Formats: sequence, structure tokens, C-alpha cells
Amino acid sequence: MFSCQSRLDRLANFPILTIPQNILIDSNNTLGSFHPCEPSICISPANPNQIVAGAVLNRTYHSLDFGRSWSTQLVSSTYGVYGDPVIIADKHGNFYYAHLADPSGKGRSSQDWLDRIVIQRSEDGGTSWNNGSFAGYRPPRDQDKHWLAVDDKSKALYMTWTEFDKYGSADSNDRSRILFSKSVDEGDQWSDAISISGVEGNCLDDDQTTEGAVPTVGPKGQIYVSWSYDEKIYFDKSLDAGGHWLDTDIIAANQMGGWSFDIPGLGRANGMPITAVDISKSRYRGRIYINYCDQSNGSDDTDVWIVYSDDEGNSWSAPKRVNDDGPGKHQFFTWMSVDPTSGAIYIVFYDRRAHDDNHTDVFLAYSFDGGQHFRNVKISSSTFLPNTSIFFGDYNNISAYKGRVRPIWTRMDENKTSIWTALIDFR
Repeated sequence: MFSCQSRLDRLANFPILTIPQNILIDSNNTLGSFHPCEPSICISPANPNQIVAGAVLNRTYHSLDFGRSWSTQLVSSTYGVYGDPVIIADKHGNFYYAHLADPSGKGRSSQDWLDRIVIQRSEDGGTSWNNGSFAGYRPPRDQDKHWLAVDDKSKALYMTWTEFDKYGSADSNDRSRILFSKSVDEGDQWSDAISISGVEGNCLDDDQTTEGAVPTVGPKGQIYVSWSYDEKIYFDKSLDAGGHWLDTDIIAANQMGGWSFDIPGLGRANGMPITAVDISKSRYRGRIYINYCDQSNGSDDTDVWIVYSDDEGNSWSAPKRVNDDGPGKHQFFTWMSVDPTSGAIYIVFYDRRAHDDNHTDVFLAYSFDGGQHFRNVKISSSTFLPNTSIFFGDYNNISAYKGRVRPIWTRMDENKTSIWTALIDFR
């Protein structure tokens, strides 16, 4: 672990941090039919000792000692568990695990694959999970790429995701859109899904598909969400707990080259946006952030960006480049967490600045002045080399609470994937 004593708004005086202790969470490549990847993680605000994580296909992990040691469980549900793990926690001690559905257990060969989004709850720190409930059951449409947010004042849960008329269809009549649903009873029941995107996309899971919706909750209960479509990032909001949304979505940023792009050594990659808001008592309280990647500087130079808004998303800052290296290298698979107790911004991403080939490191960028300045630090203790023949997933994740920061990522060694975190403490 490492620590720092400087004030939040004095990044220039912050010391350069050394590589933190890396912790292996999972390296079992024989457990089930999928290698571990696409990890999600969350620190419990009710008890920060407790941290829960998840990974493809149906793996969850829990730690009772700040992430130093981990136990593994395989989660099941009568609705099926089929990847895209999303872990969040509320202030009442509950963890929630949202994932894709596979009721028949036959995967892609079954008509009911992706027929809903499933949400399971744990009341014991991730040791056990209920059978779960679901949102978005609208057959024969497919439901995919979801994320969760919680409003601790009202105890409401909010979820956004992409609905495909038919996943992968090239038929121009088949469209995609962003849906929203909420639960007011700790995930036991979910409201009928509604469409919140003004523009629909195709169903090919590419730049012309509406995708990447990650919701967040503001200090007054505002719901904010952004997603990518057609080289733009769209923003929407609700000021009445999801009852009403903007008639016309706001373009928060241009995303040159789109959200889907090529990274050497990976089967696929994306720069889908992450939306977060400062709910702390900092001077930036209420500021909304959107973090994303694109190839504005060329197909050989993927970068990490951030934009922000101080007027509930009505207007947005110019994009700021988060990675601080020179041109010509790839930074990709970004994720952001804003500490709800301080407003500090933490962004994790893969980085190739030190290499002339596909070898890859993991970096953390952090800002204590509302995103005006970022310091970058390598947090992976060793370099790895991905392989296009092995599915590497579509995202990593990070959680921060009271200065304790826990990123989570996938690495690959000799065609085997593993899940890692790092012990980072800014208190």
C-alpha cells in the first residue's frame, strides 16, 4: 500500500507514487467454460472492509480485509448467469450483482439467451446470493451491456442498458436503443423498461449501435447517463427519479473514430463512456464527469479523455487528455470512480507507453482538483502480453471510498487470463 498526505487541491505537490502491492484474485482457467475476464468491483460504504468483485462467466469474489485476500463463488440463478458482471453496493450493507440471462443454460443456441437483465442481491458481504429478479423482459428482443447505480438517500436502484431487436442482425429494420428501469425495494422488483435514447442505432454491436450506458446519481437524486453512438457521446438526465427524461439528448462530446476500434493483440476493444458525479462536500460537488477513449489522434494512438459539466449536463467542457505520455501509444479500456467522500477522481486503464509492441501495463490516473490536472502512475507490477485467440473481455473497473482505491483488471500470461487488484490508499 502507499499513502499521501497532500491536500486534495494540490496535485502539483503530490509525490510520485511507487507501484502498489498487486493482489491476485483469480487465475483458474479450468473453472467453467470461460476464462475469467470483464471484472467488476465495489467497496461497501457500510463496511469498507468488505469488497465484492465479479468476473465472467458466473464468478464472484469477496474479501473481508480490504482486498488482501479473496474467496471465490460460482453464482447461479434460475434465470441463468451469462457474463457482463456488474457489482455495486448500498449504504445498508447490500451488494447487487447484475448480469446477462440464460434461462435454458444453452447460451447462444437458445432463443431465450439475453432475454432479460438479471439482478441478484447479497446481504452477507458476497458470501451468498439470492435467486434474483429481472428487468427488461421484452421477448423476442435481446438485452445487453447494462450498468447499475444506487441512490442511498431514497434506496432506489437504477439500471440502464442496450436493447437489440435482434443481437447481431444486419437487417436495417432491427434497431438498438437505451432502456431504463428502477427498483425501490432493494432489487426485488423492477419497473417496466422505458426507452430514453432519442436516436436508435443498428444491431451490429459497432459504432452505429447505441451502447455503453452507465448511470450515476447526483447529490439531489438526479439521474445522469451517457452512451456512445455514431462518433458522439450522448447525455440524458432525469430530475424526478426516472419519471421524465430529456426530449432531446445532449451531445456531451465528439468521439472521433467511434466507440469501437482496433487495438493490436485484442480481438475487440471499445472506448464506451463512464459517467460519474461528485456527491461529496468538495468545491466540485455536483460536477458530472464522462470518461472515455477514442482515436482522435490516429489509429495508432488511442487516448483516454474526460469532459465535465457544472450545470447538470446542459453544457460540457472541452475534452481533456488523461494519459500524460507522448504521442503514438495506446491507452485503452478505461474506467472511472469518483470518491463519494472527497470528490477525488480515479481512472484505471491499460497502457503501452513503455513498449514498442503489444506488451501492456496497467496505469492509474488521479485528480484532486476536479479533473483539471491528472497524475499518471503505473500500478501493475509486471507487464503482460494479450493474445487475440483468447477472449479478453470488454472492460475493467475501479472502486474508491474514503481514499481507499481498488482497481480491478484482467491480464494474460501464456494464453491464460487472471484477475488482479492493487492495494492503494490515499488517506
